[in-house]
Amino acid sequence: MTQAHPGAHPVHPNKTAVGTIIWLSSELMFFAGLFAMYFTLRATNPEVWAEETQFLNVPFSTVNTLILVSSSVTCQLGVIAAERGDLRGMQRWYILTFVLGAIFIGGQVYEYAHLIQAEGLTLSSSPYGSAFYLTTGFHGLHVTAGLVAFLFVIARSYASRRYGNEQATAAIVTSYYWHFVDVVWIALFFMIYVLQ
Repeated sequence: MTQAHPGAHPVHPNKTAVGTIIWLSSELMFFAGLFAMYFTLRATNPEVWAEETQFLNVPFSTVNTLILVSSSVTCQLGVIAAERGDLRGMQRWYILTFVLGAIFIGGQVYEYAHLIQAEGLTLSSSPYGSAFYLTTGFHGLHVTAGLVAFLFVIARSYASRRYGNEQATAAIVTSYYWHFVDVVWIALFFMIYVLQ
């Protein structure tokens, strides 16, 4: 039997981080359901997919995807700053992450407006429209929730007189969520815009 070294402190996992990871696991199941819906509708309506995927502006969506992916880089730089206790660095990187995420959402709104007005593709116009708007729309809601979380972390850091472990933990678990929505988008982008 191994005995603990005298004076050693037991290691306890961060409950907030563990809770966030468990919650993200349930979110993964939600998106898995959306993926299953998309592929089922695609398999049963191949002619609709062949016709309506031509409406997609793949170059525009590729640029919008690169913007979102780059926000994961700036977010991680914010985490590195937070772990070092660099409050100003975390704020700068998280503000930039927020701006990039907001640009992504703006791009998604622009794409929706074009598809609805120019192509007549709506949520109820066809199985493809339903699958496209449900998958990308729920993802957009998750990105928007992430933007709200960034605003909360940034505002809290400005209001705090002292930057401590609690603020750093909030910044780090927010990054878990942000990386999650970015990875989900990469999978959605591949499914919707590459595979079509």
